[in-house]
Amino acid sequence: MNLDFLRPLFDQPGPWVSVYLDATRASENADHEVNLRWRGLRELLEQQGAEAITLDAVQRAVDEHPYQPGRYGLAIFARAGEAVLVETLSAPPPADEAHLGSLPHAMPLVAQRGEEVPYVRVLADRTGADLDALSVGGAPRHRTVTGSAKFPLRKVQVGGWSHRHYQQAVEESWKHNADDVAAAAVQLAETVGAEVIVAGGDVRAVQTLAGRLPKRWQERLVQTDAGARHAGADEEALDDVTIQAVADIADRTTREAIDRYQAQRGSGQASTGLTDVVTYLQRGQIDTVLLVNDLSSTDTLWIDPGDPTLVSVDDHVLREAGVQNPQKVRADAALLRAIAGTGAHLVLLGPDEVPLDHGIGGVLRYADASSAAD
Repeated sequence: MNLDFLRPLFDQPGPWVSVYLDATRASENADHEVNLRWRGLRELLEQQGAEAITLDAVQRAVDEHPYQPGRYGLAIFARAGEAVLVETLSAPPPADEAHLGSLPHAMPLVAQRGEEVPYVRVLADRTGADLDALSVGGAPRHRTVTGSAKFPLRKVQVGGWSHRHYQQAVEESWKHNADDVAAAAVQLAETVGAEVIVAGGDVRAVQTLAGRLPKRWQERLVQTDAGARHAGADEEALDDVTIQAVADIADRTTREAIDRYQAQRGSGQASTGLTDVVTYLQRGQIDTVLLVNDLSSTDTLWIDPGDPTLVSVDDHVLREAGVQNPQKVRADAALLRAIAGTGAHLVLLGPDEVPLDHGIGGVLRYADASSAAD
């Protein structure tokens, strides 16, 4: 999991207000019920010492969030009178939460988002395509491509000597339009860093598109006959194929991280346990952190408020490094900050997926004499 989307939070100093709220509006009194829930959280934050100006910013974020159907939640992170990040949750949080701390309490958001896979979805016919793309932590992108070839597009029985020529001209039109769609798909895929392109719709159009993509994208292409571009067409089947393709890649990413960790541990080079992982995070040697999200954990770490890479289980280590006022914070918040700050990745695991000392392990970017000695 790439945590770059959290950097706007970790790049700014606290104190931070973090709110997880059930924002479902499914009844006539829904707005009133949401406000009552928020008022209860606001009282808790006031008791913790949160600034009124920041709480007012959260209030505005709740009030101004656009209505959407179904059950959903909001994650809101605010400081200094500004709601810095407002995320819609696909489901309400298990319980409404409110926290005030030196760092944002982002782990519930990370856990609910799960392993995000950037992708491009193409719904094609022989005239063009509708393309949708999603990057990690980014807003959805949509593009409609109308192919440059307008005529002829349909094979008909014209008869006579010109029949074969006409049929070939139609196929050339399809190829030209597929070229336009392929160019747009590749551009979108490179923009969002896509790991998969899912193409559905007209079978012949999808097949032609596949042949026009560069090889590296052909290898990441999932083809399906689900979906159609005509008005009122049901896109549920194409949605299902897209969800499955994304899930398959997420599962593969998790499995590869576990395999790398186990291989490194077998050779005595893996980072394991909280102290060890934190040490290697400071050195910038961690590529991927494997973590069991233990909701009951009371672990804490020490951080330098100004440098996300300076984190330790012992404040004396930071003082010796020149940190004047190290702060004691939740371990999960400090870990997310250090992972994002060092460009590492995170894989959240269940408690029984792989043996981890203290529920945490690290896949090293490289091993050196110090890691071998440790």
